[in-house]
Amino acid sequence: MQLPLSFWDLSLWLAVTAIILLVTLELTSPHYGTTNLLIQRKRLRNVALIISLLFLITVVIHVYNVIITL
Repeated sequence: MQLPLSFWDLSLWLAVTAIILLVTLELTSPHYGTTNLLIQRKRLRNVALIISLLFLITVVIHVYNVIITL
C-alpha cells in the first residue's frame, strides 16, 4: 500500500509548516507589544525548530539522491 504523499510532497509540506510556525513565533514576540494569545512560546519555538530540522533532513536526503544518481 502506497501513501498518497510522495517524499517531495512531504518535504514541501514540512517547509510550508516550518515557515508558518516561525512567522507565528516572531509575531508573538514581546517586541510587537502585548498579545493576548494563550500559546506557550517555548513550546511553539520547539515545534518550529523540530519541523525546520525535519525539513532540512529531507533536503539532505534529496541532495544525497541527486549525488548518487550522477
